[in-house]
Amino acid sequence: MATFLTPLVSIKPTVFFIPVPIRHLSTQTNQCTLTQTVSFSRGSTELQGEIHSHAVETEEKPASDPNAESSRRVYIGNIPRTVDNEQLSKLVEEHGAAENVQVMYDKYSGRSRRFGFATMKSVEDANAVIDKLNGTTIEGREVKVNITEKPIASSSSPDLSLLQSEDSAFVDSPYKVYVGNLAKTVTKQMLENLFSEKGKVVSAKVSRVPGTSKSSGFGFVTFSTEEDVEAAILALNNSLLEGQKIRVNKA
Repeated sequence: MATFLTPLVSIKPTVFFIPVPIRHLSTQTNQCTLTQTVSFSRGSTELQGEIHSHAVETEEKPASDPNAESSRRVYIGNIPRTVDNEQLSKLVEEHGAAENVQVMYDKYSGRSRRFGFATMKSVEDANAVIDKLNGTTIEGREVKVNITEKPIASSSSPDLSLLQSEDSAFVDSPYKVYVGNLAKTVTKQMLENLFSEKGKVVSAKVSRVPGTSKSSGFGFVTFSTEEDVEAAILALNNSLLEGQKIRVNKA
């Protein structure tokens, strides 16, 4: 009988060395190219080679445009009801070039809501209007002027998203009163509680400086009947709320 001997085969483990040095980095194009040096060791044979990876692009967020409309849009509050679009335009354009100026009016009564907006042609024009007009007096009323996108940083300020939600939930009505000279601490709930004593309140809100949680110093309360409106004005005009005499009249 023949005997066959099977030779033993020794297989050495394969070892891979993959150092990855960065050969090129371009900050101008936000691309980096990686060169990988790969070493193979198998038996007595060694292989070396380089693998060039594809350029990797990093996404860069575009910087905010300082000349965006939100940076040039100015809120002008606490203006007299007698000031119309033409008068406000003349007032604003004494201090800078304006693209658009608009007084806000109540859609039911047609009366001025005592504030407006001016979109200026540049940020410099917007800042000039703020510097020259904020705090000035028109017909006995101190005018408030600021950039609409600029929030007021304060840890004690109410949550802005909550205030925006309250504003969107406001139910308008032709039976509405304007409530002026409000203390900064007055809330929507305070108005509802006070006016509910004199009639059936449909909704209430405190007006805020756009883009901020700061009270504009006035608000609105809506009712379901004209009788409730008359009763509220008669009973609550010049009454005290949070230490200040409030003005109540038809909106």
